[in-house]
Amino acid sequence: MNYKSYTRHNFTELPQISNLSSEQIEAIRVVGNVLPFKSNNYVVEQLIDWNNIPDDPIFTLTFPRKEMLSKQHYDKVTNLLQSGADPRVVKNEINKIRLKLNPNPAGQESNIPLFEGEKLHGIQHKYRETVLFFPSQGQTCHAYCTFCFRWPQFTGMSELKFAMKEAALLHKYLLKHPKVSDVLFTGGDPLTANARILSAYIEPLLSKEFSHIQNIRVGSKSLAYWPYRFLTDKDADDLLFLFEKVSRAGKHLAFQAHFNHPDELMTDAVRRAIERIRNTGTQIRTQSPLLRNINDNPETWSKMWKEQVRLGLVPYYMFVARDTGSKAFFEVPLARAWNIFRKAYTNVSGIARTVRGPSMSCGPGKVQVLGVAEVKGEKVFVLRFLQCRNPHLVDVPFFAKYSASVTWFDDLKPAFGEKEFFFEEEKLPGKGDRGSTFLWE
Repeated sequence: MNYKSYTRHNFTELPQISNLSSEQIEAIRVVGNVLPFKSNNYVVEQLIDWNNIPDDPIFTLTFPRKEMLSKQHYDKVTNLLQSGADPRVVKNEINKIRLKLNPNPAGQESNIPLFEGEKLHGIQHKYRETVLFFPSQGQTCHAYCTFCFRWPQFTGMSELKFAMKEAALLHKYLLKHPKVSDVLFTGGDPLTANARILSAYIEPLLSKEFSHIQNIRVGSKSLAYWPYRFLTDKDADDLLFLFEKVSRAGKHLAFQAHFNHPDELMTDAVRRAIERIRNTGTQIRTQSPLLRNINDNPETWSKMWKEQVRLGLVPYYMFVARDTGSKAFFEVPLARAWNIFRKAYTNVSGIARTVRGPSMSCGPGKVQVLGVAEVKGEKVFVLRFLQCRNPHLVDVPFFAKYSASVTWFDDLKPAFGEKEFFFEEEKLPGKGDRGSTFLWE
């Protein structure tokens, strides 16, 4: 299948454009000027049910809708585009709107390490054992998710972009941090880079010099949005051979696959791609946020987890949608998120109960909602850290006041009359004056 991309500049070339109303077409133009829009012919032809617009989950997942901006912002952009204003003025005003959409959720900039007097803008090192690396050649995707929390990567906001192309600097940093066991290649989508470029980053990590690096992770949406990356792309075989090299070197390669709906698992192409990847010795783990209008019911999740297990995948995370971009369109109250997770979890066998959630990747770490309980006569959320800037706090339970409407961690209040959560005295980035100092150092 030859790749064809659709953006706000050429989406009217879609063969299915007649399925869209004039209002929907206008919304793609308007919202696509603020939040990134990109799709491709695989998504359009094999995943979207064009007889179910706008309710089709994959359409909602990839095509902008009017409701993804507030009325105020939508009207502002519409007026700007219709006014004939200087393009520089339009760009400046749109960037002002973007800055109001929390483009740096959970203080990601505080995860950037300082190394030999230089900030490494292509690395995040929030947790002791794990380094995230953003190869500059992989800072795009085969299609953009409308909920994406890294949307500034694709909008030209260079001051908010995480990217680095210096492989030698990554390797030098890792040698200075022997407690790091995991390197996660992320983006964007690192698998939009060609196999030769990826080899330059990964193959040195297979040497004895990097014996402390045990796990190499690749976060990618390619399986869902372009499985031909592993089937017929010109370097598909080279990429899979690179995966084999990792396994042969005694390292573990974990493919962190993003699947948001069971429909993404149903094509012949994705199933053949999964088989080819697994044949290299790579383990595929799956993750997704819980998204209103896409997958906010337990039946969808249990169906997706069952199918993933059947295909040999490992369900890994149910996330809470981050507080950025079009979150208002997708957000689900934490109480409801826990109920959806619990009901889906009870409807699968033990082999699928590897999944953890609902989990929020917030400032101090990954916080899981364990449940709702009554303690000392007070209704509370029971929470724990799955990961934390301070590793000594991992798996320690704590409590927050119950709220039926709260959708994100930062809006939770400590239970039992406490003024702050027990970990806030650590002076986490954004809470005190530690800046980008990491608590495990």
